[in-house]
Amino acid sequence: MAHQIELNPATHLTIGTIGVPGQRTFFLQGGRGAQTVSLTIEKEQAALLAGSLESFLEELERNNPSGGRESTDPVWLDMRLREPVEELFRVGNMGLGFSEEVGLIVIIAYELVEEGEDANVVSFWVTRAQVQSLIKHVSDVVKQGRPICGNCGRPIDADGHFCPNRNGHRH
Repeated sequence: MAHQIELNPATHLTIGTIGVPGQRTFFLQGGRGAQTVSLTIEKEQAALLAGSLESFLEELERNNPSGGRESTDPVWLDMRLREPVEELFRVGNMGLGFSEEVGLIVIIAYELVEEGEDANVVSFWVTRAQVQSLIKHVSDVVKQGRPICGNCGRPIDADGHFCPNRNGHRH
């Protein structure tokens, strides 16, 4: 039987990595009080979530302006992963929503499961200020990966890489 966890409101929300570039594991992590939930995501999911949140915030501001009612409590801006990082599950899909009643954005993460299985679900209820901090942070985290070869566009490992465009053959 699938479980649902509601962090409402989440006092901590971040995306972080463990490992060296090229072998990093990405985590979506949120918490409320002593409870911390860490979910494994892909680098592409992190980047896509940040882009989706940016568009979502723009649309939200047009349709439901905040009017400067929110606090930017510095505790929310701590973007480090909290230890210990223990994976609850690997994320398959994510969704976004907004509650006008409480003025919070909800990020819903669904477990990656086989067809026909029930997925575990975690909902992170957060403020616009938390989302804005997350968007900027995710951009920085994604950029910390391996450098990209200017000739072929592939990542360069610490020990270099074979560049098909530099093998002595011209097309």
